[in-house]
Amino acid sequence: MHVIVTGGSSGIGLAVAKAYAARGERVSLIARDAARLEAAVRDVKAVSKGGSAFAVSADVSRHEDLATAVKACETANGFCDVLVSSAGIVEPAAFDALPAAVFDQQVTTNLLGTANAARSVYHSMKARGQGTIMVVSSGAALIGLHGYAAYCASKSALNGFAEALQAEAVGTGVRISICFPPDTLTPQYQREMTMRPWQAEVLMGKVKPWSAEAIAERIVAGIDRGRSKIHFTSSLMALAYLGPFIKPLLSLWYRHRLKRGAKETHAMSSTVHLKTGISSGIDTPKL
Repeated sequence: MHVIVTGGSSGIGLAVAKAYAARGERVSLIARDAARLEAAVRDVKAVSKGGSAFAVSADVSRHEDLATAVKACETANGFCDVLVSSAGIVEPAAFDALPAAVFDQQVTTNLLGTANAARSVYHSMKARGQGTIMVVSSGAALIGLHGYAAYCASKSALNGFAEALQAEAVGTGVRISICFPPDTLTPQYQREMTMRPWQAEVLMGKVKPWSAEAIAERIVAGIDRGRSKIHFTSSLMALAYLGPFIKPLLSLWYRHRLKRGAKETHAMSSTVHLKTGISSGIDTPKL
C-alpha cells in the first residue's frame, strides 16, 4: 500500500508516516522545507519494516507544483492508496491585528492546500475504484476562538469540503474521511502557544496536549475501519453533534469569564503601576 502524506516533515504528518512505515507500507512525504524532509525520511526509514520512504518538496497551496510532486511520489511508490492531507499552519492574532497576507496564507494552505492534494489523487482513485483521502482538520473547526478567525474559518471549511466530496464519492469506491484533532504537541503548537491570546485560553482551557503519535494512531485506526469522521475527545464529539444546543450556554459562560478576566487584568495592571510607577500590560491573567 502506498501512503502519501502532505505536511509530512513534522508533527502529525510525520507521525502518521512513521506509523505506516512501521507496518511495512510504502510512504511518500510532501512538505515545503527540503532540509526537514530529509530528516523526516531518515526518521521514517529508521522505523520502516520492509517498506520504502520517498520525499519531495512542494508548496500545497500551488496546485501545479503539488500535482507534479504527487506524480513523482507515484512514480517512486506506485498509485496512491491513502492520502493523508496534514499540511496546515496557524498564526493566532486578533482579526483586526492580523495582516491580510497572513490571514490569506492560512486559508490558502489549510483549505486550498487540502483541495489541491485531494484533486491530485482523486481522479486516479476513482478510475481504480479504490482509495482513501483523510482530511486533517482541527477541533478549532467546531467552535469559534478569539484570535483564530483565519484558522477556524479554514478548518471549519474543510468539514464542508469533506462532506461534499463524500457525497460525490458515493459509489466510486473512494472513501473520504475527516478528523478533528485537539491540541497536539508539535513544533507548530509550541510556536503557537507563544502567540495564543488569553481570551482563547479561557475557552480552550489548559488541557495537556496529545502527542502526535497518539493522534496518528487514532487516524490510522480510523482509516483501517473506514470511519468517515474521527473525534478524539468526548468534548469535541459533543461540539460536533450537539453544538447548536451547547454553544449558546457556552457563549454565556465565556462572556462571564471574559469580564472576570478583564477585571483581573485591570487589577493586576493597576497593582504593578502603583508599585513601579510604570503601567504594565498583562497578556495572560491567571483565571
